[in-house]
Amino acid sequence: MSPTEGRIVGIGASAGGLEALEQLFDALPPDTGMAFIVIQHLSPDFRSLMDELIARHSEMPVVVAGDNMPVCANHIYLMPPRKQMIIRDRHLVLTDKEPQAFTLPIDTFFRSLAQDVGEQAVAVVLSGSGSDGSRGVVEVKRAGGLVLAETAASAKFDSMPLSAAATGVVDHCHSPRDLARVLCGLPPREIAPDTAMLSEDPAMDAVLRLLRDHFGIDFSLYKTTTVGRRIQRRVDLMRLGGLSSYVDHVKTDPEELNSLYQDLLIGVTQFFRDPEAFERLEQEVIPALLDRLPNLPNDEELRVWVAGCATGEEAYSLAILFWEAFAARSRPVRLKMLATDVHQGSLEHAGAGVYGDEQLQFVSPKRLQRFFTKRSSGYQVSQDLRQLIVFARHNVTKDAPFTKMNFISCRNMLIYFQPQPQRTVLSLFHFGLASGGVLFLGASETPGALTDEFISIDDHWKIYRKRRDVQLLSQVRLPLHRQHARRPMPIDVLRSHAPDPLILQTYDQLLDRFMPPGFLVDEDGGLIDSFAGAEKLLKVRRRRPSSHLLDLIDDELRPVVSGAIQRAVKERTAVAYSGVRMPAGEGGGEEQRATLTAEPLLPSRTGSRTGARHVLVTFQGIAAHRTVTVQQPEPTPIPANQASREHLDTLETELAYTRETLQATIEELETSNEEMQATNEELVASNEELQSTNEELHSVNEELYTVNAEYQQKISELRELNTDMAHL
Repeated sequence: MSPTEGRIVGIGASAGGLEALEQLFDALPPDTGMAFIVIQHLSPDFRSLMDELIARHSEMPVVVAGDNMPVCANHIYLMPPRKQMIIRDRHLVLTDKEPQAFTLPIDTFFRSLAQDVGEQAVAVVLSGSGSDGSRGVVEVKRAGGLVLAETAASAKFDSMPLSAAATGVVDHCHSPRDLARVLCGLPPREIAPDTAMLSEDPAMDAVLRLLRDHFGIDFSLYKTTTVGRRIQRRVDLMRLGGLSSYVDHVKTDPEELNSLYQDLLIGVTQFFRDPEAFERLEQEVIPALLDRLPNLPNDEELRVWVAGCATGEEAYSLAILFWEAFAARSRPVRLKMLATDVHQGSLEHAGAGVYGDEQLQFVSPKRLQRFFTKRSSGYQVSQDLRQLIVFARHNVTKDAPFTKMNFISCRNMLIYFQPQPQRTVLSLFHFGLASGGVLFLGASETPGALTDEFISIDDHWKIYRKRRDVQLLSQVRLPLHRQHARRPMPIDVLRSHAPDPLILQTYDQLLDRFMPPGFLVDEDGGLIDSFAGAEKLLKVRRRRPSSHLLDLIDDELRPVVSGAIQRAVKERTAVAYSGVRMPAGEGGGEEQRATLTAEPLLPSRTGSRTGARHVLVTFQGIAAHRTVTVQQPEPTPIPANQASREHLDTLETELAYTRETLQATIEELETSNEEMQATNEELVASNEELQSTNEELHSVNEELYTVNAEYQQKISELRELNTDMAHL
């Protein structure tokens, strides 16, 4: 028989799992189109009767798995005793289990299921003690599969379901019978949605708009097929009639909207993923980069940006390579790494720096000993390595890029974007790289239209070096937004209102030619655009990066720019400061002074009292692209030192209040911290001793409970037979 191409359901059960399995299969019809594989903790010295017991509760064939057995639809497969089982190419692969070895068979199988069938995988966690399955469900979720778990209330032993639920990736928690109904509501296989139909569906736009309003991420920039598949899966899970019904549902259920958001952002990552690529970085790319920068100034560091860092494994992997490269040259580790992502939960995980064995499988024992500390919950990144990395929330399609980066890594994120956002983000990376900087992409990604701007170091592993400093950002506007699909309009209307790309390019050229150096910001100071080379005044912040102009602009200019924007917004009139000293460029040179003007762009409606939505900040008197003076009423210039004094007075008042509040908080925390530190040290020591013993006891207990349950079943059957015999 040929293996199924549909969904494959892996079911993990242990102590108390027999009853849960019986209830699940009682409620499942024999023609779901899915295959079911049961993984249990079994005693090696006991002949399991599980196949006979399950067969009484299902019309599907029940088969004890054999090595290289194909997985067929509408079949139930059981793992035999004394074996470890995984799935590969939709065939079951068995290996002998080492005697007395402690294993986690459910985690092992779930991980292989995620790798083998991806979005067609379903992981179900039923009753059991311990935490087996909790690591595997995360891998299934990251691969795009579904995760279901039994409720603690219905489970005889709730440790396994609770451990799975604690990961935050479980799609549904129900009793076994209700889980069967969820499975019945799924199509037998994951089908890619109709891209053209989705792009024209107003309900699709409504879902994307809700996500953008609640989480600040425009998923319309992502590939329609990927986003549509994830949304359709949520529709199927909720058993709703269609996308329109789903829109109505998420408007009143913020938890479901959050679940969709989590679904869309889950990414697969691990330490040194694609070991050959990291070996190339270690042996050639990073040494060459350090050799190009032999003597960093005392106040400078090698700058690295990991965009889309997910839970941090790749950022730490790169930090290890750079650390070792510095050490090999007997140089102090002068590295500052920015690791960014849009998913706050992933950033918190990355900041904690605690990982399990599955994420560390490509980490050598030497590196494991040098850069990690064994904890009861896994391995924790050493403090030396952790302090090199700043984890921060940053949206590459919305926020301004970091600049003067020597190395940028963005792997397996661009493949989810539409072509135009891909090009825009790559342009931002090009802008952010210093001359000769390295760009590291995923194995399926390329610079595309920007290939000529990069020198290929490794075509296979997609490692590139910036060729030259050239402006590629003339058409980039942050944040990026797709023009959402509208209902069809008459041709004459489209002709009169649709923007002509050639006209837009002309506008950009005119802005570059006639605008003085300056910035366009919103009323809160968020950077929208820059003109005539003003981006040279921006610097990336070392910590807590943002797209706010005051966080990016040179320190010397920050007070006067802040004061000018505040006054312009408050007074709704143009404000000018004369004699503003401009920061010296990289080559030094004569001191330059300019007139800074902050002009609120007020609504054009006569008599409108609405405040400014945007503020134009310009610098008159410094070199620009053929600046042309526009005749308009000039504001009376105010000395720059007065603006600085006003700004300092405001800041000092805020700072005094903040210091008082902070001091009180610090005193409270110090007292609590001393008490907790003593308690924590005792608990850590006790917990590490108990952990290994506890895991062994869990395994033995589960095996005994399984054996006992099967014996009880047989005793009950024998009692019934004896009763029948007595009445003959």
